[in-house]
Amino acid sequence: MQQQTEFRIRTMCRVLQVSRSGYYESLSRPPSAHCIEDDNLRPQVKAAFKKGRKNYGTRRIKDELQKQETRVSRRRIGRLMREADLKVQTKRKFKVTTDSKHNKPIAPNLLEREFTVSTPDTVYVGDITYIPTREGWLYLAVVIDLFSRAVVGWSMGSRINAGLVNGAMLMALWKRKPAKGLISHSDRGSQYASDSHREILEDHGIQASMSKKGDCWDNAVAESFFHTLKIELVHHCDYETRDDARASIFEYIEVFYNRQRSHSANGYEAPLVFEAMQKVA
Repeated sequence: MQQQTEFRIRTMCRVLQVSRSGYYESLSRPPSAHCIEDDNLRPQVKAAFKKGRKNYGTRRIKDELQKQETRVSRRRIGRLMREADLKVQTKRKFKVTTDSKHNKPIAPNLLEREFTVSTPDTVYVGDITYIPTREGWLYLAVVIDLFSRAVVGWSMGSRINAGLVNGAMLMALWKRKPAKGLISHSDRGSQYASDSHREILEDHGIQASMSKKGDCWDNAVAESFFHTLKIELVHHCDYETRDDARASIFEYIEVFYNRQRSHSANGYEAPLVFEAMQKVA
């Protein structure tokens, strides 16, 4: 035991590049103010990382701490994260499924990549993605308000058809009750060009807008949401059934994304929190 202790002391002296007396002196020396600050910051950084479901990097954690009136640099946060082995979940690529080979009417591109709007319920964007489960694909359609990036409508099903996008749009209309003149932007998929979807838009005084052929950047906000959803949730889950995936995605959208997850477009406020702040202002 004594030999092990002696070996450990010699090793520490070499690592720290200090003499034996210097090593013993360091053990009796009180911790510096910087070390005390680190000790106080560690639980705050861990709590912010946990709140972000292991997806918050240094920028979002810094913003979260600022809301708690704690100012700290991103470099220091990064060091504390490394020391605590707090690693943001790995990104993965995913493909987008769009059926644009059809003879249905194509709406003009009214949006032209203008993704910043000053008032809610003036421009919505919609898109579809797929979620793998052991039972088969689960398809998800969403409607996003460009003002706050809130998901205002969503629909899930085992079939990728017009009913999927119709359900998402009808939810958005029921929840938000937008005035006539709203622009609804999507890709050129057959679901959005269908007679039933165009009828819903016409009945509610909504202007249809569609991306250029094969240009995913024209619908970048919806693509970005799906990218975030896949990185932060789907790629880390092994869903046994579609119902399992539905419950998980519902909780992510309505509990976390809309109400808790900070968004860079909103000054790092959650979408619905950002909307509430604008109403107060």
